[in-house]
Amino acid sequence: MHLRVDYRASLSLVGTVLKYLVVPLALPVAVALYYGESVVPFLVTMLVTAAVGTWLERLDPEPDLRAREGFLMVGVTWLAVALVGTIPYLVEAHGIPFLFEPLSPASTLANPVNALFESMSGFSTTGSTVLGDISFETHGRAIMMWRQLTQWLGGMGIVVLAVAILPQLSAGGAQLMDAEAPGPSIEKLTPRIAQTARLLWAAYLGFTVLEILLLYGLHRGGMAPQMDFYNAVAHGLTTMPTGGFSPEARSIEAFSAAAQWVVIPFMVVAGTNFALIWHALADDPRTFLEDTEFHTYLGIVAVLTAILAGLLFSGNGFVAPDAVTAGQTYDAAYVVDAAADHVGDAEPSIRAALFQVLAIVTTTGYASLDFNAWSAPAKYLLLFAMFIGGSAGSTGGGIKIVRWYVILKSLRRELFTTAHPEAVRPVRLGDRALDERAVRGIYAFTLLYFVIFAVATILLGLDAVRVGLDVTVLELVSASATTIGNVGPGFGFLGPMGGFVEFSNASKLLMVVLMWIGRLEILPVLVLLTPEYWKR
Repeated sequence: MHLRVDYRASLSLVGTVLKYLVVPLALPVAVALYYGESVVPFLVTMLVTAAVGTWLERLDPEPDLRAREGFLMVGVTWLAVALVGTIPYLVEAHGIPFLFEPLSPASTLANPVNALFESMSGFSTTGSTVLGDISFETHGRAIMMWRQLTQWLGGMGIVVLAVAILPQLSAGGAQLMDAEAPGPSIEKLTPRIAQTARLLWAAYLGFTVLEILLLYGLHRGGMAPQMDFYNAVAHGLTTMPTGGFSPEARSIEAFSAAAQWVVIPFMVVAGTNFALIWHALADDPRTFLEDTEFHTYLGIVAVLTAILAGLLFSGNGFVAPDAVTAGQTYDAAYVVDAAADHVGDAEPSIRAALFQVLAIVTTTGYASLDFNAWSAPAKYLLLFAMFIGGSAGSTGGGIKIVRWYVILKSLRRELFTTAHPEAVRPVRLGDRALDERAVRGIYAFTLLYFVIFAVATILLGLDAVRVGLDVTVLELVSASATTIGNVGPGFGFLGPMGGFVEFSNASKLLMVVLMWIGRLEILPVLVLLTPEYWKR
């Protein structure tokens, strides 16, 4: 069989991306030098990445990038960078025989599957973790900063960044960005796609720097004592990509209310279409007032926040302290303290509700409270929010608000045409009538999303029975939903203060695949598995 895909061209461009991945590794090297930690894990990663990248690049010195090669290049690139991301974790845990002693031999990342899970969770901006102990005693500050940096690189997209800086990718940049960028499509802001990629990354970088400065300013002003410069940078790197990794075991709960209020608007921005933000800043601020998806986004957040805040304020949002059982990630004292801080007090209730709704809807995955201690209605509300997603063109994961909007509009159209068979009524998004192929594509994506989610939930449950893992249905459902949606935490032992380390290696590999296909919006990955893609 003659292949229709020039895989050498695709792998050559993957090599180019890997070669330049050496540059961001300079940040954890600088952190290691500043704190007196070893730079060996990162120097080894630089050497391996540069060597493999150069070798792959030589497979085709002048690659011709077409749509088919673009799909293969994007899919393989995300697998490749996730594998690269495991190297610092493994070198830190195992060392190098006869050359370098292990720094963290007790780390859960000594298991290669765990290291791959953590790396894919980082680059896909999922935020689920298998770190058993999130502390600087177990892991150095440099390795923890690398963990944060993987999310920042994955947020706007490795390939979008490559299109912005590598001229050899600009010719086929539109196909690459369509295959990688979260959402149904990406708007071309300028005549040149490479310039569009640079504008998107400039906005992304600008908001990241602004958040870092504001968080550190709180620390300097005495309003957030724990938010030192390291933590400000670490959380700035994971808010804008809607990632959710934190070097603090208690996530954002470890910081003051002022720090939480600063993070909230940046989660709003991260879940907003970056093209919309660019138009509002460059052309007309009224663009926000005219965008249907943005209105829907704010409306959903407002309604869910109001419901959750009402539950917390009234006391119905927390479990009864005497209902806390052994094995929970919290204890009765935590429930009593949390309820005392929120019941009957508007500001903490609104802040906790708004923060957690935004963290789940935008798939950021931070936590300002251990929501395992919340009542069943509050948990189910968050589970519902896991399936919403951010805006198209944002860094958020999930199904995306624009898809839900189109589905609801098309259902309303079907009801209307059932009553009026002679009517011709297109589905409109704002003032624009959508092509019927686009509507069918949205239905196809959403159906595939739920089919994969359901099958993955069943497989995780079967594997849990095989290995004797005690897991509830809610935990299984949240494990599948949070990994394919790139959300981060789940419920039970998968909660915001827990992790996924208890799952078997087989289940964790399945979730790695879920994070991969979820980040690339399913179709660019599934198309690689069809015979029609490969056959001439």
